[in-house]
Amino acid sequence: MNRAIKKIAVLGSGVMGSRIACHFANIGVEVLLLDILPKDAPENDKIKRNKIVNDALDAALKSTPSPIYRKSFDRRISTGNFEDNMKDIASCDWIIEVVIERLDIKQQVFANVEKFRKPGTIVTSNTSGIPIHLMSEGRSDDFKKHFCGTHFFNPPRYLRLLEIIPTADTSQEVIDFLMHYGEKFLGKTTVLAKDTPAFIGNRIGVFSIMHILQYVEQTGMTVEEVDKLTGPVIGHPKSATFRTTDVVGLDTLVLVANGLAANAPNDEENATFKVPEFINKMVENKWLGSKTGQGFFKKDIVDGKPDFMALDLKSLEYKPSQKIKFAALDAAKPIDDLRTRIKMLTAAKDKAGDFYRATFYALFAYASNRIPEITDDLYKIDDAVKAGFGWELGPFETWDALGVIETVKAIEATGKKVAPWVHDMLASGIDTFYKVENGKKLYYNIQDKAYKLIPGTESFILLDNIRPTHTIWKNSGTTITDIGDGILNIEFHTKMNAIGGEVLEGINKAIDLAEKDYRGLVISNEGENFSAGANVAMIFMMAVEQEYDELDFAIRQFQNTMMRIRYSSIPVVVAPHNMALGGGCEMCLHADMVVAHAESYIGLVEFGVGLIPGGGGSKEFTVRLSDELQEGDIELNNFRNRFLTIGQAKVSTSAYEAFDLGYLRPGKDVVVMSLNRLLAEAKAHCLALANDGYTRPVPRKDIKVLGNEALGLGYVGANTMLSGHYISEHDVKISQKLAFVMSGGDLSQPTQVSEQYLLDMEREAFLSLCTEKKTMERLQSILNGGKVLRN
Repeated sequence: MNRAIKKIAVLGSGVMGSRIACHFANIGVEVLLLDILPKDAPENDKIKRNKIVNDALDAALKSTPSPIYRKSFDRRISTGNFEDNMKDIASCDWIIEVVIERLDIKQQVFANVEKFRKPGTIVTSNTSGIPIHLMSEGRSDDFKKHFCGTHFFNPPRYLRLLEIIPTADTSQEVIDFLMHYGEKFLGKTTVLAKDTPAFIGNRIGVFSIMHILQYVEQTGMTVEEVDKLTGPVIGHPKSATFRTTDVVGLDTLVLVANGLAANAPNDEENATFKVPEFINKMVENKWLGSKTGQGFFKKDIVDGKPDFMALDLKSLEYKPSQKIKFAALDAAKPIDDLRTRIKMLTAAKDKAGDFYRATFYALFAYASNRIPEITDDLYKIDDAVKAGFGWELGPFETWDALGVIETVKAIEATGKKVAPWVHDMLASGIDTFYKVENGKKLYYNIQDKAYKLIPGTESFILLDNIRPTHTIWKNSGTTITDIGDGILNIEFHTKMNAIGGEVLEGINKAIDLAEKDYRGLVISNEGENFSAGANVAMIFMMAVEQEYDELDFAIRQFQNTMMRIRYSSIPVVVAPHNMALGGGCEMCLHADMVVAHAESYIGLVEFGVGLIPGGGGSKEFTVRLSDELQEGDIELNNFRNRFLTIGQAKVSTSAYEAFDLGYLRPGKDVVVMSLNRLLAEAKAHCLALANDGYTRPVPRKDIKVLGNEALGLGYVGANTMLSGHYISEHDVKISQKLAFVMSGGDLSQPTQVSEQYLLDMEREAFLSLCTEKKTMERLQSILNGGKVLRN
């Protein structure tokens, strides 16, 4: 069946329902969002009859972080109520139920849905715990055939896990469609799960948290110690264990844990889901986390400053949060490779090593014993935990890093048992759960007792998989890889993917190689962020040492590299994700095309450190301003908008908003929802540019600058902001430097200038600001504590 989703209905507008509606609106789908009628709603008053749903949607749209990519996208959502508008679901291609977690109410909703849905329409439930098969009891064969669970994680825009849970009656066509649609169009990691308690993500993730809680109760470890050990150092989010629980809500954790204790009686770790007494007391006290203002942590304001407190789990009293140090963590600091670092930490002979051995070994045994109960395939467990809980490595990937053979012995020495299939795998001579072959990641298939390609990954190009065999050049900060069909990729691997001399060298080398023997170049990477910008530490040190000639050379090298990206003889495509700030943004501005992941936060943020964009960003915004100016335009308004985007260091909250801010170009740059497809899409666009007969652009000498009229506007605007106490005197100075560059300088009338003219002005302004004491203070503040100083 050639199925298309043009319109969906979301039934239930609570926290999850309203945000699921927003995410479908994000991808261009028309959404009908319905909820119950308010009590005593008058017959003919549409506003009052839709008050519940409209209030819920308004609250979602105002929430932070935003569930919507672009403010205008909310126009794709229409609202209504179950009584007046249930008939309208007849026009929908997919109906998602997101009402209260009660089976009887869900069954009532589905009985009503069946009256109006057209045959063949997909119907799914977003339940996180109710057995899927129970909800479709009493429904027609067509309903059952097109019904399953679709469990989004909260918040749906940001967490990538989408579990697809079919029943015995769900057609394979529906399963295949949802798995593909969720991944490609919604940007999710879709995981096929069995209809078992808490499915996959929460079954494994909540076990991990509950085991840690039990361990803490037994050993007396503090919440600060645990969060220090379970955060980025092992590839988990900064919120680690206890801060994550505070964000999710202690009541939610208890609800899931109690559900597992009751509904999984044969689970060998059933006792682990028993809620510790200190958790029960916290729930009684309504210390539920962020939603009640305090949980394992709370923030007090003392003398006008935030004071972070942590809960002592023995006394249940809040005490000042302590700085934590472990010898193992100090030793692991220099190790960049996550797998190597985890192996070293787990082998440590201190308290940290004891913690890692206890928690990892329990997790590995538990995950292995859930197969085939919750899934038949080990990669689905890893995918679910990584996408749902933000781990970089899943349980089986981590187990591989520690060494399967030796870890099995260590696990069983603790009295825990791994699943028999693990012993069978090792006995057959296979000693890893995964391997990479021909640039593709394979997993151990338990049924066939052989490695198989992970289904659905055929279209992915993942650098971690191809780097070992397809690297053609590298230095300390970059790697150049042949990604096939005559296209190269260059990735950065500096801290925060900051751009320094080694990255600039790598980019120039990649262009040299591509121009000689290849057809195009993609700039992308698989780091946490695309790039946080130029190497601020290098700029600061040169400025402190007053090595202005060297600093001038470094800025000139940066500018020349950006211009090389623009004016090479092969197409250059940049594929950013997450943060693309400062120099990372300037790279995007100079590309032939940008293929951006939807979650790209792009911006010229140099004002925050007392500078203006110096790598071609100020120049490029002036070029784009010139191209925008049409006869009859109010030119100073265009100038003001471009000027303020830089002057206020605006960063897009999505790739779509980057179009509104002028960082991306309508009709030229594109957005990709699936992060796993980003490089493949960028390669395809680069190849298309080459196949279309790419011709090196001609350097611009026709850039219209507005001269004194625009310069005066910049000066007056800055002084007005100073008078209103919105900015500091140093902000005025930076603003004047930027206005001077973007207006083309002290020109009596609009004039045409070259790119090099603007680059020289930009570099001169950047250098002059590096001599300012207040700029040095701002740079130092960023380096020392990551805080923007407004002096």
